[in-house]
Amino acid sequence: MRSIWKGHIRFSLVTIPVRLYNAIESSQTVSFRQLHKKDHSPIGYDKKCKSCGESVKSEDILKGYEYAPDQYVIIENSDIEKVKLKSTKIVDIEAFVNKEEVHPALFDTPYFAGPDGDVAIKAYGLLKACLEQSNRLAVGRVVLREKEEIVLIAPSGPGLMMYMLRYPTELRNISSVPSVEGSDKIDEAQLKLANVLVETMSKPFDQLELKDRYFNSLMEIIQAKIAGKEVISVKEEEAPIVDIMTALKESIHQAKSQINMVKATGDVEEEQVTKKKKSA
Repeated sequence: MRSIWKGHIRFSLVTIPVRLYNAIESSQTVSFRQLHKKDHSPIGYDKKCKSCGESVKSEDILKGYEYAPDQYVIIENSDIEKVKLKSTKIVDIEAFVNKEEVHPALFDTPYFAGPDGDVAIKAYGLLKACLEQSNRLAVGRVVLREKEEIVLIAPSGPGLMMYMLRYPTELRNISSVPSVEGSDKIDEAQLKLANVLVETMSKPFDQLELKDRYFNSLMEIIQAKIAGKEVISVKEEEAPIVDIMTALKESIHQAKSQINMVKATGDVEEEQVTKKKKSA
């Protein structure tokens, strides 16, 4: 795995040399080109002035901040250069916080953080163990691509993850969602059945078959069209609306039936393996 950044994690007088690695597999995306309907030739990107309609070259484009309708202040590259922040090679830890205090919506881009060389392994492992035992996360700042980012460092398996965080001011208030305030009025009988259903459907996360079905289906369509085959779609039927109690009872019955089916299949497979071993 190739690193994309190297620097240090620093908290107080402790520094840990680290490297960052992309945690997201970028190959799991499908990109399309825009084509001319007439001859299927690629469409170019032509920058035009909205006022005079002329095509504009890159060297004739300026950065402008719209401070009022159609009123701009021009920002030169030299102005941006004056916004000098601290070193781009240091992740400065400002504090350690409890896990529960960080809202999930603040998490943004994830990275793997690994020790940079043998000299960093001991201090790296110490920080990871400390975060695990204290149930805390490290919050700090780093300058990436000339912009200061808030980051969060968390233990994950054998190593550390570093997440770019959104600023709390970017997060809207969930109380603004229509009708959400009245959702705390719960029928106890329905809640009891819902808990039974949740318990019946519970399983370890690593046992879930989480695949990108949209990506796989899209690739099947692309391959079919390349081969000149007809693409057939299946229309999903709309589920009928039933009352909550009926839906919960039927859901519990279906969930238990699936569990029994999986168990029975496993017993049959185990029996077949046992017979093969005896015959051998």
